[in-house]
Amino acid sequence: MDNSIRKKVLLEISQIDKLISEAKPLIILCRQHEPDFIEKSASALLLHSFYNGVENILSIILKHYNELSFLTEKWHRELLETSFIQTDLRTNILDSSIKDQLLEYLAFRHFVRHSYGFQIEWLKMKHLIINLELTWNIVKTGIESFLDQKKTV
Repeated sequence: MDNSIRKKVLLEISQIDKLISEAKPLIILCRQHEPDFIEKSASALLLHSFYNGVENILSIILKHYNELSFLTEKWHRELLETSFIQTDLRTNILDSSIKDQLLEYLAFRHFVRHSYGFQIEWLKMKHLIINLELTWNIVKTGIESFLDQKKTV
């Protein structure tokens, strides 16, 4: 993989690391009690930003392999789905064991983009916040393993 692509991906990884680190007090608070409107709104933005970062990484990698297409309305889902598939040019970027969780983050991101803050329901996002660090560690490990491969296939 091209070193400039690797640097872009590593920058995105560091950005998500910083995002989660900065949000740690909010994550802890949400583990302790049900958040109020402002805390739910901040949590929704955190989840939205997290998933956008994951998409940024996948976009960088898939553009490198000329596998990225924004031709359909479902390109966000297609981007994610493509990352679990091995091709002739590369191995899968992410392990399918994390697929269902990432689909939930994608769905929540979509909801947040098209709703009002008062519509956010804590029970629908609680597990996403509670498991954010674990999910990120699994995703990050997969991406770093992909980057560390000497031969992509």
